[in-house]
Amino acid sequence: MRNEEFELFLSMVARLDVEQKQRLEAALAGGGDEAVVIGLLEARLRPEPACPHCRAEGSKPWGRSHGLRRFRCATCGRTFNALTGTPLARLRRKAQWLSFTACLSRSDTVRKAAKICRVVVATSFRWRHRFLRAGVADAEALSGIVEADETFFRRSFKGSRCWRKQADPPPRPPKRRATPARKRGLSDEQVPVLVTRDRTGSTRAAVLADRSADAIDVAIGASLPADGVLCTDSHAAFRLVADRHAIHHEPVNSRLKSWIAAFNGVATRYLPNYLAWHHVLDKKPDVPDHREWLRLTINS
Repeated sequence: MRNEEFELFLSMVARLDVEQKQRLEAALAGGGDEAVVIGLLEARLRPEPACPHCRAEGSKPWGRSHGLRRFRCATCGRTFNALTGTPLARLRRKAQWLSFTACLSRSDTVRKAAKICRVVVATSFRWRHRFLRAGVADAEALSGIVEADETFFRRSFKGSRCWRKQADPPPRPPKRRATPARKRGLSDEQVPVLVTRDRTGSTRAAVLADRSADAIDVAIGASLPADGVLCTDSHAAFRLVADRHAIHHEPVNSRLKSWIAAFNGVATRYLPNYLAWHHVLDKKPDVPDHREWLRLTINS
């Protein structure tokens, strides 16, 4: 901007009303946030990073696009940036991402996050599930005394338009949201979630296909320590898994269900994402680092 244009802009600022000044202040603050976000994104790249398409080393700088440095692979000829191959690829409005991750840290609803970040609800919903694709809930190894228990969530088709479209509708008639299940435990109405945690705070959470020993073993078997102790309830499947890995029993207290209840129902297909979200909040409840969401998402 030329000096005369800048002086004209300053003269017009004095004529702005309160709401317009607030919007201008938010826009100026957002520019700073975008620079911070871009710095975090590009910090993971080396001067000549490996190509995310073919994994070849020695890619060269190739200009900029949407604020990010672009690189070109000498082997396959394709270009990429710091977001290529991450869950955040092709998303826009980076200046709002730090505000949005602060909303994740507070467990804000989709609508509240949309209002705070000045985006539409559909964008807020898309961002939530892109940020939660990192899979942080199943990335930690367990050690020592390991406690595990299962809880059940009502099978939900929240947001589904299958009944309206009448194409492959769910295997039940539609119900009013938050309708309780007719019977307790595993049934066609509910899905089991297994939460496992050791005494150091390392946690894994997984949606189970069923309550069998094989399903439980797939979810946590590989992460169980060879010399550890498995503390669970008296469900026979846990005992079988304990026998396979030389392990033992005691109930676990999980706060997961009460936390998810605040969202008035969660679609079953998105349940793994909410397990990852709860895991991050549960791991560092006192001092959440909003930037950690960016690091987890782009490094997943």
